[in-house]
Amino acid sequence: MVLFSLIIALIISFYLLAHVCDDYFVESLDKVAKDLKMPSDVAGATLMAIGSSAPEFFISIISVLKPGDYAEIGIGTIVGSALFNLLVIIGASAIVRNTILTWQPVLRDSIFYSLSIVFLLWSFSDGQITMIEAGSFIFVYILYVVSVVNWRKILPYKDDSQVDMIEKDKESESSGWTIIFKPFDFLLSKCFLSANHYLINFFISISFIGGLSWVLVESAVMISHVLHIPQAIIALTVLAIGTSIPDLMSSIIVARQGRGGMAISNALGSNIFDILIGLGIPWMVILFLTDGPLIVGKENLISSVILLFASVVVVFIILLIRKWRLGKFSGILLISVYILYLVWAISNI
Repeated sequence: MVLFSLIIALIISFYLLAHVCDDYFVESLDKVAKDLKMPSDVAGATLMAIGSSAPEFFISIISVLKPGDYAEIGIGTIVGSALFNLLVIIGASAIVRNTILTWQPVLRDSIFYSLSIVFLLWSFSDGQITMIEAGSFIFVYILYVVSVVNWRKILPYKDDSQVDMIEKDKESESSGWTIIFKPFDFLLSKCFLSANHYLINFFISISFIGGLSWVLVESAVMISHVLHIPQAIIALTVLAIGTSIPDLMSSIIVARQGRGGMAISNALGSNIFDILIGLGIPWMVILFLTDGPLIVGKENLISSVILLFASVVVVFIILLIRKWRLGKFSGILLISVYILYLVWAISNI
């Protein structure tokens, strides 16, 4: 009965988190980007990345601030989410519609994504995180944003993607899940103001995301205790998939619209943000509050990070062989790799 209640709490939290992020938080960020007249590349690499990565970011913060040794939950969620984004989101986008990618931004994001993974391996190598390591993550992300701003000067290209809000799939409005969760949608609508008050909605959204992320962390801890499963495994699988489902649905929608390149770029950019900022800032916060280094259990994480790096190599090789084209075969291959990863992760429990 306890396990059933925890699973229900997870499902409700995942749904509410997706609803708050998609309908309120990202919408507020989109309006802020327009008010600031930010270039699409910069807005995508900063504000839109924050919007799509907010759940993982807050889970990471809460896991390191929670009394006890729970840092693995935040790290596992981000590493697992990165694997899901790379293999499943890119794979699903390729299956929905054949895509010809603009290779210049993909090359840029692949370089910084690979660099992010190298930094992950470096920080996990001794099982502890220092202030220098945390600061280096943030520094590399700053370099990434600078490169986004200036990349067209280095490798000129035409970018047809837009940072505007993705239109919702009208068919989903009457789906079974929407009907089941309609009472929650009604309650949420009463907690937010009209779209004109987007700054207030922004802060209300942060409060909801923080609270729901706390519920997810607590539920993950309790489930790991009930099932006697390492917390890192729960984070690498259940939390990672749950927090990435909204990104998957959005990517499928833009892929259907013929903007598969945008979906793939967002997946890579989101992963870069997740790793460098989603881990760098929480680590820096906890190191400021404590005297010693942050100890992390690397047994269940190192192998996943290595697999993450291998997946980047596989995706890049596929793109080179296919001359920056992705189709159904490539998509099925990537999703199959993720399924094999899940089988491997579960078999190692």
